[in-house]
Amino acid sequence: MTSPTRLFSRGSYAEATRVAALLRKETVGGALLLAGTVIALVWANSPWSDSYAALRDTRIGPASLHLDLTLGTWAADGLLAVFFFVAGLELKREFVAGDLRDPRKAALPVAAAVGGMAVPALLYALVNLRSGGDALSGWAIPTATDIAFALAVLAVISTHLPTALRTFLLTLAVVDDLLAITIIAVFYTSALSVTPLLLALLPLAVFTVLVQKRIRWWWLLLPLAVLTWALVHASGVHATVAGVLLGFAVPVLRSDAAGGPDAGPGLAEHLEHRFRPLSAGIAVPVFAFFSAGVTVGGLTGLRTSLTDSVALGIVVALVAGKTIGITAATWLVSRFTRAELDEELGWPDVLGLALLGGIGFTVSLLIGELAFGVDSERDDHVKVGVLIGTVAAALLASVVLRLRNRRYRRISAAEQVDADADGVPDVYQRPDHPGPSADG
Repeated sequence: MTSPTRLFSRGSYAEATRVAALLRKETVGGALLLAGTVIALVWANSPWSDSYAALRDTRIGPASLHLDLTLGTWAADGLLAVFFFVAGLELKREFVAGDLRDPRKAALPVAAAVGGMAVPALLYALVNLRSGGDALSGWAIPTATDIAFALAVLAVISTHLPTALRTFLLTLAVVDDLLAITIIAVFYTSALSVTPLLLALLPLAVFTVLVQKRIRWWWLLLPLAVLTWALVHASGVHATVAGVLLGFAVPVLRSDAAGGPDAGPGLAEHLEHRFRPLSAGIAVPVFAFFSAGVTVGGLTGLRTSLTDSVALGIVVALVAGKTIGITAATWLVSRFTRAELDEELGWPDVLGLALLGGIGFTVSLLIGELAFGVDSERDDHVKVGVLIGTVAAALLASVVLRLRNRRYRRISAAEQVDADADGVPDVYQRPDHPGPSADG
């Protein structure tokens, strides 16, 4: 008889170490993202708001290649491609060599991500069902979780929460990103040009062959990646899709691997180390700076935005939809499979984590621009809804997880007292620990 799978259980030591390093980078990225957002909001609502709009709408790039884009578009289409390239690398690594190569462990974050997208989309649609016009085209806006923001909030409030919760949040957000980019490619491609899309397969194929052979000719790989991006952009499919495809092309395991996940890191991890600082430290904060600068217009403007069912639907979907979707999916996995919640955790931990999933920002703003058009009145209302929903979800999650953090801190203190009284470190008292070695 097989033992039940533990939900949110400890991962392997190698995975925990890797995730801890990754979380530190994303937390710093979250702080920079917050800074970019605040600067944009303050500037856009200051007497110098015209200069912010002028900067965002400045066009650069070769017109002959149809790449004379505004700085705001370069941030959304260009810099976010780096973000999704890293997401593609991370997702492939998780399922090829991470703890999620075990289907039983992968089932939970995948199910939670699906639930955390389906329920918000449903609630948004219900709120906007009788709104008419193009309101329903924004159904995918509240489906995404912003990993940088969510981890930054978790880092501030969490000192004793189990590491498995942070690992789960990271994995959930990565799967969430993949589903979001699939939605963008399928539902937000207004005019498809087949020829550039087919041509994009050529540099993508050459890039794939080179990286699979572990050839690190950056002078060739980078132009191939840029050419793939440009052709996908010209096809009408959102250019960030190219980032995910390029990420999936990179091998995870070393060339001397015998097929096992323990063979060691490959090119994917090498590229992730190189590009994650660029993604978290530059790409996402710059995108936030150019996308979050909505002129609110004080309390009157805020009320006006919230009278639009689009903004209201986003707030309801991010706060209630994400919480219900992630929690319900987790409960269903535990109810109808042999999976059980880890004995160290309680369902309030799951609730707090689900509330954190309501922190939607980067991809939500991107989908809002695609759904309603940049600088449209509804796009401004989308930004207000995303900001309010994100802040509300973050505050509620902080309250729940702060209380849980205190509980785990008391448990940790009590265990330390017991360990000091016994003269044996508590880690050796766990049934799964082999005990101290002969040399101490």
